[in-house]
Amino acid sequence: MHTHTLETWQHNHDFAVIHEKGERRTTQVLIMTAVTMVVEIIAGVLFGSMALLADGWHMGTHVAAFIIAIFAYKYARKHENNPLFTFGTGKVTVLGGFASAIALAVVALVMSIESIQRIINPQKIYFNEAIGVATLGLLVNIICAFILQGHHDHSHENQQTHHDHHHDHNLKAAYLHVLADALTSLLAIIALISGKIFGWNWLDPIIGIIGALLITRWSYSLLKETGPILLDENIEESHKADIKAKVESDSDNRISDLHLWKVGPDDYAAIISLVTHFPKPVDHYKNLLKDIHKLSHITIEVNQCMSAPCVVPKPNAN
Repeated sequence: MHTHTLETWQHNHDFAVIHEKGERRTTQVLIMTAVTMVVEIIAGVLFGSMALLADGWHMGTHVAAFIIAIFAYKYARKHENNPLFTFGTGKVTVLGGFASAIALAVVALVMSIESIQRIINPQKIYFNEAIGVATLGLLVNIICAFILQGHHDHSHENQQTHHDHHHDHNLKAAYLHVLADALTSLLAIIALISGKIFGWNWLDPIIGIIGALLITRWSYSLLKETGPILLDENIEESHKADIKAKVESDSDNRISDLHLWKVGPDDYAAIISLVTHFPKPVDHYKNLLKDIHKLSHITIEVNQCMSAPCVVPKPNAN
């Protein structure tokens, strides 16, 4: 029985993007959105504005989405070193983004239904009051958008934060919800002003349907980004080709099986089975892949080929 410590051969399995600034900003946006939601719902009831009421309830769905985002951040951080998670909690924030994308789709569906109902049964609107509150909602959404996008600075301190923005699907989902809110407020203002000046009350439900279509597109885009990661499908062929080229450029190595998948927003894990006449220590093969920075967890199986020549079938990379 050896007496060596295993720590030399062990490494961290936490691949979560713990975006603390993103979490803090999402909390700020949650509070502002919740307050505005209450104001719009109350104003919608008092002024008989269906547009304001709808926008208020839309904000309610976004508040729920922000709560999901904050929960994902806290859960990922709390369990970042929990051994029950095989590859850490790197996909928790991705799951949060996926859930928020579903919420966006629900918002679009509700907007469509309400808009169709208004076409069938037009509602009387108190234009001046409704325009004022809708403008307030738009200003709040613009402020929230700047808060969530505020990490786009060029200081050295925030370079890593800037990098994470492109991979933190949780933060992106929150940002899209704010844009969706801003869009519904802007469209409501356009429709209300048109109705007041030109009497085009029919424009309100039409613009509502257009807004729902745009939000549906954002939702679909986010689902396309997050869904494949959760299903271990989001692997570019160029990454596989790069691994294959680096391993097979050494000696007579041939990769017989390659599994590559994402374990976090910007981290890959790989299981590589290779065949060679001249086997070397596993560290030798890992060293061949050291320049692939996104490859955070590597398992290598080395099989010695005893025949000559050794024919390796085309790998079935999954």
